[in-house]
Amino acid sequence: MSFNTFGHLFRVTTWGESHGPALGATVDGCPPGVPVDEAALQHWLDRRRPGQNRYTTQRREPDAVEILSGVFEGVSTGTPIQLMIRNTDQRSKDYGEIAEKFRPGHADITYWQKYGIRDYRGGGRSSARETAARVAAGGIARAALARMVPDLRITGYMVQMGALKIDRDRFDAAEIERNPFWTPDATAAAVWAEYLDDLRKSGDSVGAVIEVVASGVPAGLGAPVYGKLDTDLAAAMMSINAVKGVEIGDGMASAALTGSQNADEIAMGPNGPVYSSNHAGGILGGISTGQDVVVRFAVKPTSSILTTRRTITRGGQDTDIVTKGRHDPCVGIRAVPVAEAMMACVLLDHLLLDRGQTGGARGPIG
Repeated sequence: MSFNTFGHLFRVTTWGESHGPALGATVDGCPPGVPVDEAALQHWLDRRRPGQNRYTTQRREPDAVEILSGVFEGVSTGTPIQLMIRNTDQRSKDYGEIAEKFRPGHADITYWQKYGIRDYRGGGRSSARETAARVAAGGIARAALARMVPDLRITGYMVQMGALKIDRDRFDAAEIERNPFWTPDATAAAVWAEYLDDLRKSGDSVGAVIEVVASGVPAGLGAPVYGKLDTDLAAAMMSINAVKGVEIGDGMASAALTGSQNADEIAMGPNGPVYSSNHAGGILGGISTGQDVVVRFAVKPTSSILTTRRTITRGGQDTDIVTKGRHDPCVGIRAVPVAEAMMACVLLDHLLLDRGQTGGARGPIG
């Protein structure tokens, strides 16, 4: 299986399976001298860790990250950083029944059709567990960004669960860390809790929409045509397990606007250009404007559910399936820290690309 690496100068290769002995990431291209330690990386992994409340899978994994190379005396050396997370709570027997059956909505059938072999224990590489390695790598990216762009901040949160949306008039950034859904709307969190409890008890699942915002992004990241910042952001978010749609700024809603409504008017401020709005999501022509970079994506419902569904066997016979095991009733909840990690990786990659091409030079305004 190829294509397990993403990035240009800051490159991340993830490896391992959901029910194997371990999974992890090889991070290549991190600048030397960046403070890195396991405790700092663990902070980000703990935000994604399963089994923390009744709204996520009850698989109990500590997700303890180990740094095997690329760090000496607390700082990166510039050589590849190898990160490993051991699996400790696999229950592969839960998947015995699906060894000969394909789960509807899951990658089981396409993996088999393409490779002629699949790891049915939790889905192998198609499992959302693979994202733990991304979060660890994102911790490295965050550490480098903190050194190179100290004012840059990345914040992810859930804005929709199923058909239930937040009220943006109640947006409270401080609320994001106070509820299990990473949502900035306390009222929505209470409604979602009751809704997801009912759904979980019925053996079903539901999708979600996640928004991730990067503030303090310098203008000038990205390149025209094939090197666009939004191209790589869209690809990064789309690569997250269960993601089915990505948009930048107003995204699909832009189609309903007129040109006069959509254009973000520009004025000269005391420290450079200022914009009247941010319909573009902080990116124009593939290049960052200096405004907040705003990305939003849709996560489909978890495919492994206790509700009986029709399917076929590997031999082509019609049958029914109920997926046992421990699964997220809304996998979008744990997608929030993954989205932040992918944003960090892409921004660091483009910061390094820009420095390599332009040296950080900018066209003067004013």
